[in-house]
Amino acid sequence: MGFFDNFTTDIGIDLGTCNTLIYVRGQGIVIDEPSVVAVEKGTGKVVAVGSEAKRMLWKTPTNIVAIRPLADGVISDSISTEKMIKYFISKVIPKRHLFKSIRMKIGIPSCITQVERDAVMAAALKAGAKEVEVIEESLAAAIGAEIPIYEPAGHMVCDIGGGTTEVSVISLGGMVVTSSIRVGGNSFDEAIIKHIKNIHNLIIGQQMAERLKVEIGNAMADKTNDKMEVKGTDSITGLPRRIEVDSVEVREALKEPVSKIVEEIKKTLSRTPPELNADIVERGIIMSGGSSMLKNLTTLISKETGVPVTRVKKPLECVARGAGEAFELFKNMSSIRSVYDNLNN
Repeated sequence: MGFFDNFTTDIGIDLGTCNTLIYVRGQGIVIDEPSVVAVEKGTGKVVAVGSEAKRMLWKTPTNIVAIRPLADGVISDSISTEKMIKYFISKVIPKRHLFKSIRMKIGIPSCITQVERDAVMAAALKAGAKEVEVIEESLAAAIGAEIPIYEPAGHMVCDIGGGTTEVSVISLGGMVVTSSIRVGGNSFDEAIIKHIKNIHNLIIGQQMAERLKVEIGNAMADKTNDKMEVKGTDSITGLPRRIEVDSVEVREALKEPVSKIVEEIKKTLSRTPPELNADIVERGIIMSGGSSMLKNLTTLISKETGVPVTRVKKPLECVARGAGEAFELFKNMSSIRSVYDNLNN
């Protein structure tokens, strides 16, 4: 660590649709909270952020509104996003250390526009960062998963977050092939909500749909058929009602968004050069992101592609950790890249 490092704090952020994770170099993951902000109507005063604000979703009085400031991996409310980042940073860095210069590297989906990228960087700068860079989520996830991305070999990473799924083939520290779709954990929840309403005439909230997904959801048939009681509002009478739903039905509800993710992986493999595909067949596909934890999803992808699939140990943390570690890694990799460029010139 150099002299100037004593006056700099390097932060990696996974600014997710559902959760925000913050990694501080030398400390690890220090923030893992829902991306939710509760504000007072009229004044815009922040009432709560993170876990406390999530408990208020859809349950606030008329003078308070709890919102998710990000949708599909991009900022939908820049002011709330700025306030959320500022709040989390204040929890991470004590006031006595505020003289330090803050450098941020933020994981973003590759499918977002330049305007959306600029919005992320602007929110971070307004929140107190002196220097902001963005990094594609799958590249950050690969670094966080300790994949040797600097090797002249192909590594495929599939990061499934709350709002987006990104699939990339990485070699020599860069992305050779990448694709991103706005399908993720929220799409799973919405598919469940739609299915329950269409089949049972029952309206359920996102939190109930999320519970169904986590507790009995699965991507392909299992030996057991789990069941769960679901409570909601009858769409015809408007009265409260409860039903029992099993894992077969939840799997049917998830079929469409899961199929979209599988097809995107297949498309990316078809666009990958043969030499790198050979590496992927040997090394397998690496899965990260909170929504990769859907039961039997890795088994389904392996069956559909014919390639081994492994989920990293801490799929939720990969992007934030990788973004934070990228500061040092890319500094060290610059010499590797220059050697490779000389060989090809």
